[in-house]
Amino acid sequence: MTTIIAFIFVFGLIVFFHELGHFLFAKRAGIMVKDFSIGFGPKIFAYRKKETQYTIRLLPIGGYVRMAGEDGEEIELKPGYRVGLELTPEETVSKIIVNGKDQYVNAQPIEVSLCDLEKELFIEGYEDYDDTKKVRYQVERDALVIDGKIETMITPYDRSFNAKSLGNRAMTIFAGPLFNFILAILIFTALAFVQGGVPSTDNTLGNVLPDGAAAEAGLKKGDEVLSINGKETKSWTDIVQSVSENPGKTLDFKIERDGKTQDIDVTPVTQKENGKDVGKIGVETPMDSSFTAKITNGFTQTWNWIVQIFTILGNMFTGGFSLDMLNGPVGIYTSTQQVVQYGFMTVLNWTAVLSINLGIVNLLPLPALDGGRLMFFLYELVRGKPIDPKKEGIIHFAGFALLMVLMILVTWNDIQRAFF
Repeated sequence: MTTIIAFIFVFGLIVFFHELGHFLFAKRAGIMVKDFSIGFGPKIFAYRKKETQYTIRLLPIGGYVRMAGEDGEEIELKPGYRVGLELTPEETVSKIIVNGKDQYVNAQPIEVSLCDLEKELFIEGYEDYDDTKKVRYQVERDALVIDGKIETMITPYDRSFNAKSLGNRAMTIFAGPLFNFILAILIFTALAFVQGGVPSTDNTLGNVLPDGAAAEAGLKKGDEVLSINGKETKSWTDIVQSVSENPGKTLDFKIERDGKTQDIDVTPVTQKENGKDVGKIGVETPMDSSFTAKITNGFTQTWNWIVQIFTILGNMFTGGFSLDMLNGPVGIYTSTQQVVQYGFMTVLNWTAVLSINLGIVNLLPLPALDGGRLMFFLYELVRGKPIDPKKEGIIHFAGFALLMVLMILVTWNDIQRAFF
């Protein structure tokens, strides 16, 4: 149960931030957002506020923000349609009832002759279905089209995705991965504050364990190690290396404490590590507890992981690809099961790493991903006009189909690794 809760928390938080990026930048650009959904499948929770419906769905393995004009949908009322109109006191249309007119007793019946619900926002036709009573009404920008129990808000063209500038469209798409990186920065920064600092590279000692060789020899937390056996130490890495390479051998530590230097002999205890003898003296990594270090930790950790993930991706393509290199939801669930054993802080760290992964994967120039859409925007920038929407739709559909096939293969591979 703990693993399930952790899995939902991790995926839910990552997906929420990704979709929040799309949502906020769409709103900033004036794009109508029709749906903000976390998860796929049947609805668990739904709430409508103004033009947007917010939903939480059963499967927490994805989400989407549906923006007006993205999917090519349009409300079309052809000549001859008989509809009901609800009018405001100013005689403008607030509701167009296509089906279920009997539930709106005050609706004005009209037979449509001409209608534009995108640019000029008007509807004209014959009142009471009488061709001698031709009328024309302006339609409110937030008017609803009611088809039985389904209510759809009209989309003025200037509120649609495709009506916006190339820069606004590109930033709206890029904002999803961007917010994944922001989430990672926030988590790494928060962890630095909770843990009291970040690991330091200085040549000073961290906590000295009471039963370790360092404590027995008289070393203390905060001692600056100037040299070991006459070899200058400039960093914590130098100290660890000298100790590890000399198990059971007495080492001469030249330290500085309270402005004075002194020599202390320390004999590292021999321990097995990966089948090899290494030296240990019982000293923890020093921590930098400064405010600046805690704040910058979020950025440096995120950047280090970005570099590491891109390095792995590069090795995948240059060193031969295998499905074992990829993890789907089942593989991530199995990994989360292991991470949970180390506590909530480790789960948060895992969340940050996965968020960076999602951000990078979404930026790959593949159809159906954010990176694929950004490539089409680059094409539009170079060519001076966008690609035919139908052609782009076909390419994205083909890319989505291939991604689904890959996801099925990866998931099956995860199941085999986990249970067989």
